[in-house]
Amino acid sequence: MVSEQTGYRSYLLRLWRVGSADPPSWRASLEEARTHQRRTFASLEQLYAFLIDETDGAPDSDDAVSDNAL
Repeated sequence: MVSEQTGYRSYLLRLWRVGSADPPSWRASLEEARTHQRRTFASLEQLYAFLIDETDGAPDSDDAVSDNAL
């Protein structure tokens, strides 16, 4: 669900590997910069699903912004 500020999101992303499987399993957490609310994710797929939900839809490759454009 999109918050009141629809044009901008800022998160601190933390990623870590768990276990010794090949390929390794990844866990993630996002901390919202404004509120310091932290969410944890048991997989990268859950992280992606959250980010897609936060941005109201699937990612569009045509909308990609390079670092040089910022």
